[in-house]
Amino acid sequence: MPTEQPPPPSPGLLDADVLPLYGRIAARLADDIAAGGGRAGDRVPSERVLAARYGVSRVTMRSALAELAEQGVLESSPARGWFLTGDGGDGDEARRTEDREASGPAAAPPPPGRSVQGFADYALRHGLSTRTRVLSSGVRAATVQEAEDLRVAPGAPLFEMRRLRFLDELVVVVEHNRLPLALCPRLADTDFATASLYATLRTATPGQFPRVADYSVEARQPTGEERELLEITDVTPVLVATQLAYNQDVRPLELTVAIYRGDRYRFRASITD
Repeated sequence: MPTEQPPPPSPGLLDADVLPLYGRIAARLADDIAAGGGRAGDRVPSERVLAARYGVSRVTMRSALAELAEQGVLESSPARGWFLTGDGGDGDEARRTEDREASGPAAAPPPPGRSVQGFADYALRHGLSTRTRVLSSGVRAATVQEAEDLRVAPGAPLFEMRRLRFLDELVVVVEHNRLPLALCPRLADTDFATASLYATLRTATPGQFPRVADYSVEARQPTGEERELLEITDVTPVLVATQLAYNQDVRPLELTVAIYRGDRYRFRASITD
């Protein structure tokens, strides 16, 4: 039986134990499946082979496969093994195809498990339609504070975007995104009125996968502009969520401030030691 070797501790604010070992293995396996161009119905290697490949026990690998099954990425067939899900004939597969076409042919599905989930990924998993109105976007120099947060040089090029997001035609959130352009130059040329930000990041070379994030939420009254954008006509507060997401190399990837209508947002988290 192979000896389990968890990844080395992450530097800075983040700890490698944010994800359990099986969750990290599940995310790595999903990345490798996406990189290999896996399609619905493809069979994945056996549990024994995968355990040896990733240097973990079969118990851990079994938990990782179960995690992917829970996320709808894999399905198990008795006596036959594990397969990528989807039969190509239902609405969910049609939505996955539409998302791939909008995001580019190289876009991979969102990594499963306890990784950071994007707005479009959430909507896709829950069968909700999305619409985005881009308020502004462009490239500019990072301020000193942004450079410190994102670990880039002051003045380094940042991609910045403000957009209004809808679920099933109901306005939910105003987002302000800032990302180091060097990690994904394609950001500057992408139309995010139709494309997914996280799907675009996955097409970078190397692919950028948001893995963990520092996240804080506070409530306040909306400004006049926020009232107008979020269609607030009463005393509904807004919830301001600030997120600094880190990629698979524990490098800052995305600094986002999201302003949600308080009656259309709920935050849930799992707390571990």
